Amino acid sequence: MSDSLQRVDEIFRDRGQRARELKAEGTGIIGYLCTFTPIELIAAAGLVPYRLTGGADEPIAAADRHLETIACPYTRSILDLTLRGKYDFLDGFVMPHSCDNVVNLYTVFARTVEHSYAHFVNVPHTLSAPSIKFFAAELATFKRSLEKYTGREITADNLRAAIGLYNEQRALVRELYAFRKRAHPPISGSEMTRVIVSLMSLPVAEANALLRGVIAEVGKRNGEARNNGPRLMIHGTGNDETTFLEIVEGVGAQVVADDLCFGTRSYWFEVPLTDDPLVGLAETYLDKIHCPRTFRQSPGTHEQDLENRFGHIYEMAREFGVQAVIVFIMRYCDTHAFDAPDLKQYLEGKGLSVLHIEEDYPTSSVGRLKTRVQAFVETIAP
Repeated sequence: MSDSLQRVDEIFRDRGQRARELKAEGTGIIGYLCTFTPIELIAAAGLVPYRLTGGADEPIAAADRHLETIACPYTRSILDLTLRGKYDFLDGFVMPHSCDNVVNLYTVFARTVEHSYAHFVNVPHTLSAPSIKFFAAELATFKRSLEKYTGREITADNLRAAIGLYNEQRALVRELYAFRKRAHPPISGSEMTRVIVSLMSLPVAEANALLRGVIAEVGKRNGEARNNGPRLMIHGTGNDETTFLEIVEGVGAQVVADDLCFGTRSYWFEVPLTDDPLVGLAETYLDKIHCPRTFRQSPGTHEQDLENRFGHIYEMAREFGVQAVIVFIMRYCDTHAFDAPDLKQYLEGKGLSVLHIEEDYPTSSVGRLKTRVQAFVETIAP
């Protein structure tokens, strides 16, 4: 394995290693959840944003004292790992109002997890001029909170520099994704997830350097030697582990695109370098991140509403030559589950085959999932 991809695998296997090294050097590490956390502000404050993930291979036990078992298993897993000391290198945490489960998780974290900094970002759920104005004011509050914590001012130039670095990272990720448009993609879906999770574990400049190395190495590969089965897209909830993708690719399909939090949702946009960077952040995060948690006003008919909500998914499917879509939703994620019937109707109306799977976290039955996915893949016309 080449150097950059080997480094990705090392980080993916032990995500906390680099964070602990940085912590020992005196760098503050701030854990966060959800794509709606404005990580540019954390970086501009001289801190390292570190995206929290669950434990796909570890049962949930300690979290049951604080969250009911019918709560989102992903947030329960993150809490469980935190209570058991996996994230002992964190100085604090930031969580946005993405869904009710994350709101509840923030409350539990604030009570039970040792920290020197905590902040809740109130993200509006509607797209309108008042929402953007409100969100910009919320970001200003967040900025002042970080300044008070660090004892340093976050200037407009500091923030623009951080925005520029993350825009660079988003562009590099899109460049890496472009390899997957090829008839014979030189990088798999499971490899892509390992890259994305690794990027979210590092300081932005360090992550960008790693990403440039990965792009160079993948560009030298011969994709014809890899799996060349039906081309699939995965849509759904946060997916920070590779078990399901490996199942799909293991039965002969190619995962060439996604609409996931640990995927295109975090990278398919750029923040403009506006005179007031907070306004640019507010407008972009609300409008350009496509997630069911944000209500988009229906433009008219039911068909127009479906196009308004899901048109970006179909456009990506066309761009990457997708033949079928798997809607993979975590159990008890009502935000995504409520959209699933409409999304299935919309995509099938566009001529795409769709498989809807609702699954626990950690994945409860690899054998059962493999049977369902294999049966689905066998129905996809070549």
